[in-house]
Amino acid sequence: MGSDPQHAKYPDLSLAQDIFNLSTPSLTSLHPASASKLANSIKENKQASLYRYLAHPDNGILAQKGSTEAAKLLPWDESLYEELKKANEEALSAFDSEAKEAEEKAGESEVVDAMSKKAEYLAQAADKVSALKAYEELILKTPTLGVKIDIVLAIIRLNMFFDDKLGVKEGIDRAKQLVETGGDWDRRNRLKAYQGLHLLSIRSFAEAAPLLLDSLSTFTSTELCDYDQLVIYAVLAGIISLPRVDFKAKVVDSAEVLTILASRKDDTSHNVTTESGVTGFSALESLVNSFHLCLYKDFFVALAQVEELFLSKDRLLAAHRVYYTREMRRRAYAQLLESYRVVGINSMADAFGVTEDWLDKDLSKFIPSGSLNCTIDRVGGVIETNRPDEKNKQYREVIRQGDQVLTKLQKFGQAVRLRGSERN
Repeated sequence: MGSDPQHAKYPDLSLAQDIFNLSTPSLTSLHPASASKLANSIKENKQASLYRYLAHPDNGILAQKGSTEAAKLLPWDESLYEELKKANEEALSAFDSEAKEAEEKAGESEVVDAMSKKAEYLAQAADKVSALKAYEELILKTPTLGVKIDIVLAIIRLNMFFDDKLGVKEGIDRAKQLVETGGDWDRRNRLKAYQGLHLLSIRSFAEAAPLLLDSLSTFTSTELCDYDQLVIYAVLAGIISLPRVDFKAKVVDSAEVLTILASRKDDTSHNVTTESGVTGFSALESLVNSFHLCLYKDFFVALAQVEELFLSKDRLLAAHRVYYTREMRRRAYAQLLESYRVVGINSMADAFGVTEDWLDKDLSKFIPSGSLNCTIDRVGGVIETNRPDEKNKQYREVIRQGDQVLTKLQKFGQAVRLRGSERN
């Protein structure tokens, strides 16, 4: 199993969600709670750098991205900033003195311990630049492979906290190299969850789904998110990317997914909720079941609920909300059309609970690009599928390859004749 993970406590990624809430004007109902949580964390953990990053009137992100009301909830106080900054300087000075004393009077392990305390303090304070520098210095001094992996995972989380996707990718590549040189089972599994969340954040759902679904049975990376949230991520990645057979086996019939959806759907304490009382898990369960059972009216309702309750409010997925709902509609259309050669527009519109005009316009977004293999005959009032014939496709491929072979043989024959004429 290896040693217990180190450097796994900071930064607190739940604060990253609060930063997203507060900097998103459309989430005004969440602003007061997120502002309060951030204000308390800034004061308790002496997060001077984070306070400046958020609230500074000239270059703070609330002034740049958030609304005026959000900035008022976390106002800039120069005296508070100076107080926090002074506390940081005193703490860092104490860590430096401890490291220097350990270097003069104690052994290498004591020096590493002092450096570890400094790096964790900076990560807790959400001072990205200083924390990354401290972790890089620490990794050079650390002799143990497992702890080196833990430090790189901490670097990844720092970049996740500040939504630095390039930094996250570089960190994951670095961690993979270390794990391949002898990382233990637990750290391999933790890295799988890190990869899955990163791929989810960059819209690589097909690559994220197997990693997240595999992580469900061995999940220990609670520093990233809680288990319930991981299930939501895994299900959303699976339903949009997996083939129907795999979707049934890995999502619909998954013991881990079933356990969470069944136990949480009526428990509002574990869900994102609206004033109407609809819970995120209930909507998610409905999305899974309606898509699998081809109940397309219910599917459209559930998709709208999942978009409102979760996609639009999640820091990893909000940027992909429009793409996600569009692609899920396309998958549902394709799934229905697979069963028919010709289907009436009115029949299909009724199946999805929409008007014929709306369906016509929505299908027209996918047909020109080849995302849906069908044509619309408005005069006849039907939709005709034109799935490519597999045998014709294979025949054309054989002809193409045969032409290539004949061309090569002709060139070879010409070369042989030329060489023969040279000898004569």
